[in-house]
Amino acid sequence: MKAMSLNTDNHVDVHIEHAPGVEETLYPKKAKDRTMGPIPYMFMWIGDGVNLGNMTLGGSMIIAGVATLNIFQTFAAAIIAIGIISLVFTLNDRLGYRTGIPYVMQLRMSFGEKGSVISSLLRGIPAIVWYGFQSWVGGTALNEILKVFTGGAFDNIAICFVVLQLVQIVLSMYGFHAIKWVETLISVVLMVAFVYVFVLLLTNYSDVIAQKWVYTKGTWGLEFWAFIMVLMGNYAAIFLSAADYSRELKPGYGDVKRGLFYFSPIVIAYGAVIVIGAMLASATGNSNPVKALAIVFNNDFVTVFVSAFIVMGAIAVNMVANIIAPTYVIQLLTKIKYKPAVVITGLLGLCSFPWVLVQDSSSAGLATFILIYSAFLGPIVAIILVEYYILRKQKVNVVDLYKADGPFAGYNPAAITAMLIGAAAAFTLVDLAWIIGLVVGGLSYYLLTKYAFKGSKFKEGTIFENK
Repeated sequence: MKAMSLNTDNHVDVHIEHAPGVEETLYPKKAKDRTMGPIPYMFMWIGDGVNLGNMTLGGSMIIAGVATLNIFQTFAAAIIAIGIISLVFTLNDRLGYRTGIPYVMQLRMSFGEKGSVISSLLRGIPAIVWYGFQSWVGGTALNEILKVFTGGAFDNIAICFVVLQLVQIVLSMYGFHAIKWVETLISVVLMVAFVYVFVLLLTNYSDVIAQKWVYTKGTWGLEFWAFIMVLMGNYAAIFLSAADYSRELKPGYGDVKRGLFYFSPIVIAYGAVIVIGAMLASATGNSNPVKALAIVFNNDFVTVFVSAFIVMGAIAVNMVANIIAPTYVIQLLTKIKYKPAVVITGLLGLCSFPWVLVQDSSSAGLATFILIYSAFLGPIVAIILVEYYILRKQKVNVVDLYKADGPFAGYNPAAITAMLIGAAAAFTLVDLAWIIGLVVGGLSYYLLTKYAFKGSKFKEGTIFENK
């Protein structure tokens, strides 16, 4: 195997002849094998963002019938969050974009071959829970459709949940080849549907929405910054594994263009669903968007129409955000092929009990779940960025990442310790968990690498190699 270091913006095909213990799906993706151009890539993020989970976050601002943030504070929080999301995406996708390696292999650079198991699970487990949650939301919508067609004779969300999960398992076996076309179609159709919902809400519920959300006093205090953290935390798992997506994007796009590939679609998607989520919760008092939509429409034909797109939205977001990453983690741990790993991921999603996170009266459980797991993801993304940009100055011997007995074998105690320190700091103020974990984790990793664990082989190739 030929060693290779990278310090340019150009894509380079990295050749791995044989890597014991690594399934071939996780080998670097060559330029000729990449399937995503810029348009499908952006539609993929619209399809990911336009979903009932994100809409539920908009509804989470409405507590006891009154919004914690008004419309201006909501938009300000969203723009700040999306700007940071796009920046982190662009910074963290660069190694995967240049070399074609997935996130689980990128982790070895900082955490080591064995240490990456822990950090990859902290990405995979939240994705599986989200997988189950989105499927449950879609199953709820599918149940509404079947209730209409059977005149109320059928009413079983559990069966619909299982059926939808099985359908997604089959679709996900085709990987990014299916994502490319499914996401483009679904994202366009969903945006049209949500424009219709917006107009309907504005026509029939404008007074109550204005009273409970638009003109409420709100706050620019802790709740405002906590909402930013929730919005960022919602993407924390996805931009952590940015390499899983950028390795599918065709070569030739610089950092600014790739940043726009994230910012533009996320603004469109997040903006639409957060606004509609807040409007629905204000109008109906119900934080579950599926049931709130049923109350607003109260018409069998329209209920079927909207519920069908809810089902499609659940499939769209799962195919992008919640299947690929945990599947790669399962492959890393078990060494099995892609398709069996996809099946295992889907079965685990069935066991995630998503209905516990969101009740009819409140979706606070979902927001709390995001804040808790993002406390760990903030430190991990900081460690990766510090490693790549500061300690290694973007020079990485990619082939070494695939060697079981190479310089990245074992685990890096500095990375593990910094992750735990960052997470512990994040839990001191869970409402700001992600940003606290990011800052403390990144700073801790730099200092630990410089001053602690003398003789650690993970200093090799860094700016501290000879110190």
